[in-house]
Amino acid sequence: MILTCCFCQSANSQTDEKLAKNLISLRGQVEDLQSELKILKAEHQNSMSYLNTRKTEISANIDRKELQIQQSEIEITNLQEKIKNLGTNSQELIPQVEEIIAGLEQSVETGIPFKQEERKSVLAEIRRNLNSSKMTSQNAINQIWAFVEDEIRLTKENAIYSQTIELDGENLLVDVAKLGTVLMYFKTRDDKYGSVKRENNNWKHYLLTDNAEIQQVSNLFESLKKQIRQGYFTLPLELTIQE
Repeated sequence: MILTCCFCQSANSQTDEKLAKNLISLRGQVEDLQSELKILKAEHQNSMSYLNTRKTEISANIDRKELQIQQSEIEITNLQEKIKNLGTNSQELIPQVEEIIAGLEQSVETGIPFKQEERKSVLAEIRRNLNSSKMTSQNAINQIWAFVEDEIRLTKENAIYSQTIELDGENLLVDVAKLGTVLMYFKTRDDKYGSVKRENNNWKHYLLTDNAEIQQVSNLFESLKKQIRQGYFTLPLELTIQE
């Protein structure tokens, strides 16, 4: 009987020791999970802070672009009224017309690099015709108004276009995904993806290297090709607030 009791006590002792080790191991796992959870929460907070900052930047850029367009519309309306009072062929208003053209050129230059040369050439043509008397001030204003309407359309349009860009010193024909006049991404003919950013008052095209960002932009192109122009998209952002 005594031997049996000793054996039972020994077995219970081994069981308790095993349970204690398991408990210590589980506590360690819980502590590891808690530490990992804290890290994930911190990363989530940082990500949300980053996204909120980017959201604010995008909203500011959109508001700035809309304000520029509204100011141009007001200036054009005022000029139209002056032209009506002074006569359609008035030369006195040419400096004011040129001032509006210069403001629109600045807006195109600081906005995303979407067909900038083509858009600026429209304004340059209006200026040449106005200064060479091939166009009256009234006709110039009418064409400027049509240009502003096209710019408004661009701010609301999400679509894919083809255009030539400069990449690493070489001119390339690429597909570009334009999201309003705030964001733009491109895809090369050999299926490389890239974005744009503004450096030292100049726009620069660069290729994406992060696999997650590449997949995000690839998904955007596929969606736009399928005419899916609205929805939730996660995209890499490179923005510069314009003063």
